[in-house]
Amino acid sequence: MEAGMAVKVLKSQRVVLGQEICSASIVLKDGKIQDIVKDSDKNKLHLGQAMDFGDLVIMPGVIDSHVHVNEPGRTDWEGYWTATRSAAAGGITTIVDMPLNSIPPTTSLRHLQTKLQAAEGQCFVNTAFWGGVIPGNEQELRPMISAGVPGFKCFMIHSGVDEFPHVTEKDLHKAMAELQGTGSVMLFHAELELEDLKQTGKSKADPCEYSTFLDSRPENMEVEAVQQVCQLCLRYQVRCHIVHLSSAKALSITDAARKAGAPLTVETTHHYLNLAAEHIPRSATHFKCCPPIRSQVNQEKLWHALKEARIDMVVSDHSPCTVGMKKLGTGNFLEAWGGIASLQFGLPLFWTSAKKRGFSLQDIVMLLCQKPAELSSLASRKASLLPGYDADIVIWDPDKEYEITEECVHHKNKLTPYLGCKLHGEVIATIVAGKITYIKGQFAPEPPGQLLFVK
Repeated sequence: MEAGMAVKVLKSQRVVLGQEICSASIVLKDGKIQDIVKDSDKNKLHLGQAMDFGDLVIMPGVIDSHVHVNEPGRTDWEGYWTATRSAAAGGITTIVDMPLNSIPPTTSLRHLQTKLQAAEGQCFVNTAFWGGVIPGNEQELRPMISAGVPGFKCFMIHSGVDEFPHVTEKDLHKAMAELQGTGSVMLFHAELELEDLKQTGKSKADPCEYSTFLDSRPENMEVEAVQQVCQLCLRYQVRCHIVHLSSAKALSITDAARKAGAPLTVETTHHYLNLAAEHIPRSATHFKCCPPIRSQVNQEKLWHALKEARIDMVVSDHSPCTVGMKKLGTGNFLEAWGGIASLQFGLPLFWTSAKKRGFSLQDIVMLLCQKPAELSSLASRKASLLPGYDADIVIWDPDKEYEITEECVHHKNKLTPYLGCKLHGEVIATIVAGKITYIKGQFAPEPPGQLLFVK
C-alpha cells in the first residue's frame, strides 16, 4: 500500500454503514463506491485481493465545512497545499473554504475565479468554496450560485480584516431577498456590538488575563445576533446557518425558531467542546478566538445540546495565522489575532471527548460527515458508504492514543493550543476519489483532490 495508488477493495471488521457497524468489503471503481459486500452475504462473487485493515474503523471521510485557507493573499498564514495535506492527515476528505481571509475575498464572481486559480492543482482533499456577503454585493450572489458555490458567509461584527466588512441589518434584508428561491444558504458569524460596551470604552483590566478578553465579548453579543438571524430566517424562509456557536444561552432562541418553521441549522467547533476559559493560562494568546471560549459549565451544555440534536454538526473553524500575529511576546489577548489552528485534529479531538459522553461511531459520521455535507449541498454524493457515492473514505484506529507534537502538525503554522495533548484516534489512511492521499505519515506524490461545485 503506497500513497497515490488507486484502491480496488477495502475490508474491515468495523465498517460504518448507516446505523450498522459490520464486517464488510467496499469495492471501488473509477473513484466511486461500486458495491458494499457484507461478510454475511454469501451470494456475492469472489472479490479478489482486498486491502484488509483488520478491526480498524472504515467510515466516510470527514467533511469540514468551516476552514480558512487564506490563499491567495495571505498564504503565509495558510495555503491550499499545507491546509489540504493537514486535512488528509486528519481523515478529512472535503473542506469548504471560507470567503476570507484571502485577498481578494470571495465576494464576487471575478474574485471566486481568482481563488479557483490559486487552488487548482494544490489540493490533497476535495475543496468547495463559500461565497461572501458584504455591504453592496447582493447583485454578485446569483452569479456565484450559478458558478457552484453552496452558500454565503457574512459577519455581523468586524471580521478582523478590512477587506471583508461586516453587514448591517439593512444589508441582510437585501441579501436575503436576493437568495429567496435559490436553495442557497446564508452563514452568519453571529455577534453584534452592544451599545453598553461601546460606552464603557476600553477596559483597564489586565490584557494578559484571558478573563479580560472574555469580558470584552460577553454572551449577549451572540444571543442578540442569533435573535436577529432567526427573525430574518423566519421572514424570508432562506436557509440560515449559525457558524461556531459558543454560547449555550442562544440555543433556546434557535429551538423556538426551528419550532416555528425556520430552516435553520447550527454548528459548534472542537475548541468550544474541548477547551474551557478556566483552564486558559495567562498570556496564552494561541487560545484566542471569536466568539471566545467560554466556561466549563457552558461547554457541558453544548455537549448536552449535541446529544439532543439541538446542535447539528461539529467543525474546526481552522483559522491560522503567523506566529507573530499571536503576540506571544507581550501575551496581550486584546491585540492578538483571534483564530485557532486545529484542522488536522478534529476527528481525534471529537472522539476523545465524545466517547466519554456516550457518543458512538455512528454519531461521528452524522455530526462530522453527513450534516456538514448536507449544509454544503454535497450529501447526494459524499459522506455515506453507499454504491454510487464518491469513494472518499477514512481508515482509523479509535483505540490508539498518541500525543500531538509539533513534528506531526502539517498546518503551515504549527502553533495550536493542542500541542502536548494526548488523544485517542489515529488516522491510518485517507482515500479521496478512490486514491490513497495519505497513509501512515506519507502523502500522495500528486494531489488527488477535486474542486467541488454545486449543480
